[in-house]
Amino acid sequence: MGENVTPPPYWYDQQSAERRVLEAVRRFRRSDNAMRDRAAGDMAMGKNDMRALQIVIACWRRVEPCTPQHIARELNITTASTAKLLNRLTASGHLRRVPNAADGRSTLIEATEHAHVEVRERMAAMHARMREVVAKYSTEELTAVIGFLDDLSDVFDTSESFAALKPYAD
Repeated sequence: MGENVTPPPYWYDQQSAERRVLEAVRRFRRSDNAMRDRAAGDMAMGKNDMRALQIVIACWRRVEPCTPQHIARELNITTASTAKLLNRLTASGHLRRVPNAADGRSTLIEATEHAHVEVRERMAAMHARMREVVAKYSTEELTAVIGFLDDLSDVFDTSESFAALKPYAD
């Protein structure tokens, strides 16, 4: 294409509201990923390690047991990779393995007090700022945002793999 030529729309018209909204979603996702990278780096761990710690804490908050298999499923990694990850997080003092009292054979994963303190210290200011952002919007506006994000999540969760997609017909 020559200079000063605007390319035709690929998916959306350049100035459409849908394009602006979806670009905002993409900006949010990039910012979220960058924040998670920084948080993992600040805690001297990899992204999967940080995500595993989040999974364990989320289970604890829901009062649900957390197993190595659950972590492997959530991270979409092998059991061997999960074992290495858990070894690292146990050695760093973030997680501990405990016998499962319900069956006596399996192991449950728990976050240590050190992990809870470190996560709270590192994330408290950001979560306070996030609460300030949410507080600027009415209940009706937040309900609309929640609906939009849930609908977009459903699109992502139910989309076929790229390999299974057929090209668009002209």
